[in-house]
Amino acid sequence: MRLADYPDQTSNSTAIPFAADRTGSPAPIGAISPHLLAETRILQRFGFAKPLISGLLSRATRNGTSLETELLSCGSVRAEAYYEALAEILGLPFLHSIDPAHIVDVEGIDTQLVRPQNVRLAFKSQPPLTAIVPMAGRIELLQDTLERFPLLRTRLAVTTPQAMRDAVWSAGAARRSRETTRQLFERTPEHSARLTVWGRQGFYAGMSLSGALLAAATVPLIAIAVMHVILSLLFLSALVIRLSALFGPRRSGPPLKLAPPSAARPVYSVFVALYREADVARQLVGMLERLDWPRSRLDIKLICEADDAATLDVLRSLPLGPQFEIVTVPPGLPRTKPKALSYALPAARGEFLVVYDAEDRPHPGQLMEAWTMFRSGPAELACLQAPLVISNAGASWISALFALEYAALFRRLLPLLAAKRLPMPLGGTSNHFRTEVLKRCGGWDPHNVTEDADLGLRLYRMGYTCDTVDLPTLEDAPEDIRTWLGQRTRWFKGWLQTWLVLMRQPVRVVGEMGVMPFAVFQVLIGGLLLSSLTHPLLIAYVGHVAWRMAGEGPYAPGVFHLSLFVIDIANIFGSYAVFIALGRAPMDRRERTAVGWRWGLVAPYWMLISVAAWRAVAELRNKPFVWNKTAHRPTAVANGEETDPGSAPVVASA
Repeated sequence: MRLADYPDQTSNSTAIPFAADRTGSPAPIGAISPHLLAETRILQRFGFAKPLISGLLSRATRNGTSLETELLSCGSVRAEAYYEALAEILGLPFLHSIDPAHIVDVEGIDTQLVRPQNVRLAFKSQPPLTAIVPMAGRIELLQDTLERFPLLRTRLAVTTPQAMRDAVWSAGAARRSRETTRQLFERTPEHSARLTVWGRQGFYAGMSLSGALLAAATVPLIAIAVMHVILSLLFLSALVIRLSALFGPRRSGPPLKLAPPSAARPVYSVFVALYREADVARQLVGMLERLDWPRSRLDIKLICEADDAATLDVLRSLPLGPQFEIVTVPPGLPRTKPKALSYALPAARGEFLVVYDAEDRPHPGQLMEAWTMFRSGPAELACLQAPLVISNAGASWISALFALEYAALFRRLLPLLAAKRLPMPLGGTSNHFRTEVLKRCGGWDPHNVTEDADLGLRLYRMGYTCDTVDLPTLEDAPEDIRTWLGQRTRWFKGWLQTWLVLMRQPVRVVGEMGVMPFAVFQVLIGGLLLSSLTHPLLIAYVGHVAWRMAGEGPYAPGVFHLSLFVIDIANIFGSYAVFIALGRAPMDRRERTAVGWRWGLVAPYWMLISVAAWRAVAELRNKPFVWNKTAHRPTAVANGEETDPGSAPVVASA
């Protein structure tokens, strides 16, 4: 290995005077583990300077890693040069890359995606070869083994961890894609949205629809009365929940105690699914590099469709650090975000895992806050939801109303559900998971286009809980009706899928959730769907009665119609008022200024919601798994709004 590969890092020294213990203070060399001592000798042999090795030792003991891991993550040396030097020490050939055609996709090979160590290469015209990723701390032992068994030198070759992962990804791509698509459906079909409606559900739905049509034709007054009673109860229940969120507590328990700086950080996986995101890829990488977490303990996976050449070209042109890995998903249906996430899940190295969207700007301290809550929380705490804050509320009336929605949901309603230990439909990004629990529950459903809400409810059914953190993630809302409508249609379609999945076996779900949580689920998901679909009907009924009352000639509605009229007025305007109040309550002055007078357009906004709901019903029949892609663009400071997540509105006690 040439010392020129490491500019300004060489020295004539052969020993280091001290290292650092877990408190960051100098520790005697004798206090260092034998593994770190072995690594130290290898780095000295390469000619690295005392200050560099001492700094690496300090970080390795603080982070619970190795000198090798810290060296490769800090950027002082390229992985190819480092492992080629190890190959020279061992007297073994070095493979810059591995042809996937020589790898047999055997059972268990995906473990090499998590911790690359060795993989067997098969050839037609020569004996098999085993590619290894040697560890500096075991080089001396491996040297001794090779000296005692020299024939091994003809059977081994050294490669880099990334070269091995790339080859394993490619070798098992077809098999892994099939497993990703089928696994949840084959193992737990009751949790999968692959079948939109089960046979029994179709029978009961047909019977109910036939009964409703028959009642509307034969006893219309009774049918209208029953419909109003049902809708009124749903509106009233939703109002009670939202009023509780407006005035009630958001989180119980003692304040968080941050982990001491000397505590070893676990590996944290960061998943981002990208599709046609070339415009924001550079911004995304910049935001992820700002995360306040040791690079050596980050596992960032940028998950792209294999045929999305534009996004892949941008990512590959960037100087990505060793904490980044680009994962390509083979083309195939369904082409959804949850499928991409589930495809990469077996390769997650982290004890914890967070999902971000391509346009997200997470607060740098969000991982630290989530880890602190996981450390202090119970074992059944499976997921933490970070609040999503809209940064372009002043761009249009659509983005202003969207900002109100998000403020109400992520900074009031979800914290209330978490505090009351009720089922929590997650948001589509900034979800922090215990990785082992996520794998145990089956990961994301590749056929559900709102995989977030589905996963949150599935976790609750399996006995786990969710909570919220305070440090936000900034996002930009859609600014025009067309973009907003496509996104909202997909949301409604996914909520319909989720509701149908849970209503396949309602008695069983009640037993798993409990009566009160099941009722809350019906109000939050079922009530949202029904009220959105019927909102125009209520408006039409109120308008008809008002027109008759204001028209020429005497019109005296009976007690029945007058009662329905009053109830509908209360439901409609009460819902509008709570929507506005709940959204404005957690906003700071800057956010409220950005929204401005546009909150007064809540009525047409709700009519657009109804349009999206009806479109979702049609899509559920014709194209249930089609993902309506929302286009994103890089964020800029506009209208005086701040786009830095580090200075974003900090909610609650952050």
